[in-house]
Amino acid sequence: MNHSTRWLGALGALAASSALVLTGCSTGTASTGSTSGPGGDLVPITLQLQWVAQAQFAGYYAAVDQGFYEDEGLDVTIAEGAADIVPQDVLAAGDADYAISWVPKVLGSIEQGANITDVAQIFERSATTQISFKDKGITSPADLTGKNVGSWGYGNEWELFAGMQKSGVQVGDINLVQQAFDMNGFLSGDIDAAQAMTYNEYAQVLETRNPKTGELYQPADLNVIDWNDEGTARLQDAIWADADKLASDKDYAANTVKFIKASIKGWIYAATDPDKAAGIVTAAGSQLPAGHQLWMTNEVNKLIWPSTNGVGLIDAAAWKNTVDIAMNTRNETGATIITAEPPTTAYSNEYVQQALDELKADGVDVMGADWKPSTVTLTEGGK
Repeated sequence: MNHSTRWLGALGALAASSALVLTGCSTGTASTGSTSGPGGDLVPITLQLQWVAQAQFAGYYAAVDQGFYEDEGLDVTIAEGAADIVPQDVLAAGDADYAISWVPKVLGSIEQGANITDVAQIFERSATTQISFKDKGITSPADLTGKNVGSWGYGNEWELFAGMQKSGVQVGDINLVQQAFDMNGFLSGDIDAAQAMTYNEYAQVLETRNPKTGELYQPADLNVIDWNDEGTARLQDAIWADADKLASDKDYAANTVKFIKASIKGWIYAATDPDKAAGIVTAAGSQLPAGHQLWMTNEVNKLIWPSTNGVGLIDAAAWKNTVDIAMNTRNETGATIITAEPPTTAYSNEYVQQALDELKADGVDVMGADWKPSTVTLTEGGK
C-alpha cells in the first residue's frame, strides 16, 4: 500500500484517542439543547446517511470509532439510509441533527421549502461515470445516441443528462433504461452504457469473471465517461445542517463546528489508514465484502484528497456549476431540478472554516497535498 507519510505526525495525537463503539446512545432526537462543558454530559447527535453502511461514509464511522466526536463533546449516532429515505427531508423534519446528501438533490428540496444549509462539502470531486465495454464504441457522450443507457434515477441521472445535452444529445435520442442497483443488466448486455460510481459499481464489474476468457474483467475492457472530464460533474456528498437553528441556536451552531471538525479528523484517518477505516465500516455492519470495502475507501479518498482549499470548503465555481446544471438540464419530461437560484442560506463556509482553523492551529494537515492513493487488487466477488 502506498500511504501518505506527511500526515502521520500531524495525525498522531488524533489516532491515540481511545476507540468507541460504532453508535452512541442518542435517542434520535434532533434537539441538541446545549454544548458540553468540562466534565459535562456528551451532546447526543444523530447523523442521517443517504445510503446503507459502506465506506462511502468511512470518515464518519472512523470518527465515532476513534473517539473524535467524543473529544468534541458529542455522542454521535449514525442512522443508515435506504432507497425510501431522503436524508435532507429527515433533517428538515427535525428527526436528525445533520445529514449527508448530494447537492443537486438537496437543491430541489430547498426549492420545495426545506430550510437547510451545506456546511461542509466533503467530496470535492464527482464519482459518477458511465461505463461501457470497448466493443460498443462509446467514448464520449455523443456516442450514447441510439444506445441503451442505464440510470438509477432518484436524482442520480442529472450528470448524465447534462453531459449528453452539452454534446447535443437529448434524452429522447437514447433508450433510457431503468438500471437496478447492481451491474447485472450491464453484464448481461441489456445495457450498453451503465451508471457506475468509481467506488462501487465500477469495481463490481472488475470483480466479475469474463466468460470469454475465464479471467476477471480488466480496466482495459472498458470505456469510461468521467463527468469531471466532461465539465458536468456535480457536487456530491456534503454535510447539511438546519438553517433555522444555525441562525437562532448558538449551541447548535457551536456543535456544528465541532461535528465538522471531528468528521474531518475521521476522513484524515481514513486517508492515512484505509485498511483500518474499511475494517471499521465492515464492523459497523456493512454487507459489502472486505476487499470491495477497501477499494471503496481508497476511491472515496480520491474524491477528497488532495484538497484544493481545505477539506470541506465549498468552492464557489463548483457550486455555481452544480446550480447551473440543476437549472438548465432537462429530464425526459422537460423538467429541471430547480427553476430559480437557491437562497443564500443554501451553503455557508463559516462553520467549516472555523473547524479548519482550529485543526490547523493543532498542527493538522487539512490539505493532504502529499497524499497518494493505495494500490488495491480486486478479487472475484470483492473478497
